[in-house]
Amino acid sequence: MSDPWLNRWNARYKEEAYAYGEEPNVYLKDQLTALPPGRILFGAEGEGRNAIFAATFGWTVSAFDISIEGKKKAEQLAASKGVSVDYRVGELAELGFEEASFDAIALIYAHFPPPIISSYHRLLSTYLKPGGHIILEAFGKNHLAYREKNPGVGGPPNLEALFSVEGIQADFPHFEVTELAEVVVKLKEGLYHNGEGSVVRFFGRKQ
Repeated sequence: MSDPWLNRWNARYKEEAYAYGEEPNVYLKDQLTALPPGRILFGAEGEGRNAIFAATFGWTVSAFDISIEGKKKAEQLAASKGVSVDYRVGELAELGFEEASFDAIALIYAHFPPPIISSYHRLLSTYLKPGGHIILEAFGKNHLAYREKNPGVGGPPNLEALFSVEGIQADFPHFEVTELAEVVVKLKEGLYHNGEGSVVRFFGRKQ
């Protein structure tokens, strides 16, 4: 992981305000509340808004990110809600998560650096129990046009960091797909996700 990448996220999460707000992502909330609570892992979880929502909803929650500043903000938010999250900082393969140990994995705007996206997806799949679910929302390949019109909607500026339906199918081949599509949504999430954008949504069950 490059230092500029890490420094960028530490700087963003060091700001007083929660970069993407304190409320959960709408798609995550809708999918998660339809599942019975169990063990869930959140990837690239930043300041913890989604993980902490899951914890308040009865899930046993783990999360990871590269940013220690994100973890600090997540712990503050968790304390304010009276819940706890097992939040680990570092590279995924070194964090000690166990194979087939989670009932769900949530990847909400988990834009890992392009060279490692697919390898992270494959590794995350091994942590999911058979019958477990993936919940994913992230900016799609069509998003750059929306970002050019409105930089305030956020998202990576480079095409290779964006998602496609075909890429998700390749990264998660052994899943029963309930939903997989690139759709246009209107985001209102904190300081950095505001306006219309194009996102890939994936809800699938591991076979």
